[in-house]
Amino acid sequence: MNVPLTSYIQLTKPSIMLLVLAGGLTGIIMEGSLLGEPLKLSLFLLGLFLTGGCANALNQYFERDIDARMSRTCGRRPLPLRTLTPFKALFFSIIIGLAGILILGLVFNWLTAFLAVATVLFYGLVYTLWLKPGTSLNIVIGGVAGAMAPVGAWTAATGEMALAPWLVFLIIFFWTPPHFWSLAIRFKDDYRAARLPMLPLVKGRDCTLKQIHYYALALFGVSLLPLTVQFSWFYLAAATALGLIFIRKTYDAKKSRDIKKIWGVFKYSIVYLFALFAALIINGII
Repeated sequence: MNVPLTSYIQLTKPSIMLLVLAGGLTGIIMEGSLLGEPLKLSLFLLGLFLTGGCANALNQYFERDIDARMSRTCGRRPLPLRTLTPFKALFFSIIIGLAGILILGLVFNWLTAFLAVATVLFYGLVYTLWLKPGTSLNIVIGGVAGAMAPVGAWTAATGEMALAPWLVFLIIFFWTPPHFWSLAIRFKDDYRAARLPMLPLVKGRDCTLKQIHYYALALFGVSLLPLTVQFSWFYLAAATALGLIFIRKTYDAKKSRDIKKIWGVFKYSIVYLFALFAALIINGII
């Protein structure tokens, strides 16, 4: 059977990888030393995409039966659609993962490669097989994997850890729960059918909306932490405006319980993160 290239691309979850790549690029620009080496910068982004795509492909491989029971995924992902066999999906995930690790290790350093391996194993195995089906805090703990890109970018450029990328890590980490929980409320019936203990099912809508609002408040404070490394009036203004809008949207959703406003939180959360990354990037350039 000839497998369309789009099926393999969908295995990597390209929309999620766009956010991951944006986080990695933010780390690269904040650090600055690779800006004069476009080839190495491109190779880092390629390695990041391949390892992140590997983790996402493993997630879909192990969750293929769950995806088949969820309306949000059954008509979109290649394994429930049967455009790709489980063996081909697993083989593909391993190949791109190994390729990405070798790029990060040989072109950059093995610290970066180690972080990539740890991220793949954590998301592809620990989160997928244990956290997601085992606890309503799955996305809180699992958010560690999605937040590692700026840290890996910094170590790729310098070979060592630093405070600045961990501050961006914290932004992504605190952003993940309100983003994902607003999605989980919208598709609550899907998660019930898949028997996954998402917070809206375990604690209910009201509790989840409170948590979304509290995380938005915490995120506002965390988003200002990069100012302790490099103060900028531009970034202060951008982070403040973006954060206050996020807080207002989560408050309105909590107060009204209206599904349109809850979905509005989800959509704005994407705009928020990209805009905050853009502010960090602009601040790094100027």
